[in-house]
Amino acid sequence: MNILEQIITSFVASAGFGIIFNAPKESLIKCGLTGMFGWIVYITMANNEFDTVFATLAASFVVAVTSTIFSRIYKTPMIIFSVAGIIPLVPGGMAYDAMRNFVENDYNTAVSLAAKAFMISGAIAIGLVFSEVINQVIRQSKLTVKK
Repeated sequence: MNILEQIITSFVASAGFGIIFNAPKESLIKCGLTGMFGWIVYITMANNEFDTVFATLAASFVVAVTSTIFSRIYKTPMIIFSVAGIIPLVPGGMAYDAMRNFVENDYNTAVSLAAKAFMISGAIAIGLVFSEVINQVIRQSKLTVKK
């Protein structure tokens, strides 16, 4: 798939999930941009032979940073942008394939796919948490400097 098609698709998917999650209408474009930025990082790293787990970690970090920036600029909760923005990174197709292989009694493939989906899910969580930890450290250092 062409990179432009992937960028447009990730934008539409993220904005669409913003609609499903009842995000305010004025934030739907920003939800789409958040998911698009994360997907650009992911697809660029994946195409340059980085491991998909590491690419997902970096992309979820970018999604969290972008969500934080948008939440501060537009005075909106960060969760609106991060939930919609993380959707393109979720390994739903891989988890489906793992379950299908379990049902078809292909346990070796199923366990391999399930483990990969689990690692990608963990990378998403770690990327989001890592961004928040860095954000808190920066805030604390600014408070310490002011005192």
